[in-house]
Amino acid sequence: MTSIAQRKLTVVGAGYVGMTCAQLAAQKDLAAEICLIDIQEGRAKGIALDLDQMAAVEGFGTRVVGTGDPAATAGSDLFIVTAGLPRKPGMSRSDLLETNGKIVASIADYVRDGSPDAIVIVVTNPLDIMVHLMRARTGFPARRVVGMAGVLDSARFSWFIAEATGANVQDVDAMVLGAHGDSMVPLAHFCTVNGVQLEHLTDRATIAVLADRTRKGGGEIVGLLKTGSAFYAPAAASVAMARLILNDGRRLLLC
Repeated sequence: MTSIAQRKLTVVGAGYVGMTCAQLAAQKDLAAEICLIDIQEGRAKGIALDLDQMAAVEGFGTRVVGTGDPAATAGSDLFIVTAGLPRKPGMSRSDLLETNGKIVASIADYVRDGSPDAIVIVVTNPLDIMVHLMRARTGFPARRVVGMAGVLDSARFSWFIAEATGANVQDVDAMVLGAHGDSMVPLAHFCTVNGVQLEHLTDRATIAVLADRTRKGGGEIVGLLKTGSAFYAPAAASVAMARLILNDGRRLLLC
C-alpha cells in the first residue's frame, strides 16, 4: 500500500452516505487526496469545497476534490462505492436491484480501467448482489472487493444490546453474519459485554427481539426518516474498514 503522502481514496456518490464518508475520511487523514465523484458534478464540487474549508478548523491535511469525471478517479488506492438510489418506506433492498445494478456496473468499468490495483468497499444496496456484480465486472479477486454490511449490522446489534442491558456500547462486542437483509444472522452466543456473554445478562426472549430489530434496523430508520435511509452509521462503518485496510490494521472485521 502506498504511503499516506501519496494515497488517493475515491468516494463514489455524493449523497448523504458519500458526503459523510468523505468527511470522516478527511478528518482521519486517510489519504493525501479524496476524490468525491457524482453525476451531479456541482454537488460533488460544492461538498468538496466545503470540506476543504473545514480543514482549517478541524486541522486535517487531506485535500478533497469534487468531480463528475470518472477519469479523475484514476490511480486510486481504494474506492468506497455509495452511488445508487436509497430505499423509501415500503421498499426492500431488492427493489433497487435493476437501477442500482446499472449504476454499479458503470462504476466497475472505470474502477477496473483506471485503478486496476484498487480495493473496493461496496455500500450500494442490495449490497450482497452489488458486491458480486462489482467483483464480476472488474475481474478483481474476491479479497479486493468487499461489502460494508457486516460492520454496520454488528454495530446496530451492539447498540440494541447496550440499550437493553444498560451497558456502554463501547463494551459491547457483537457479531452478525450473513446477507445484508432479513436473512442476516445475529449470533447472540458470540456477543459479549466486556467479556460477559449476552446470554448471562438477559433472557432468550429479549435476545430474540434484539436480533429481529437488528434484521429490520435499516427499515426502521427508513420508516422514521420518510424520505431517505441511514447514512451516519453506514459511512462510519465504511471508513472504519478503509482505515484498517489502508493502515494495515491487522484486525478481523465482518464483511
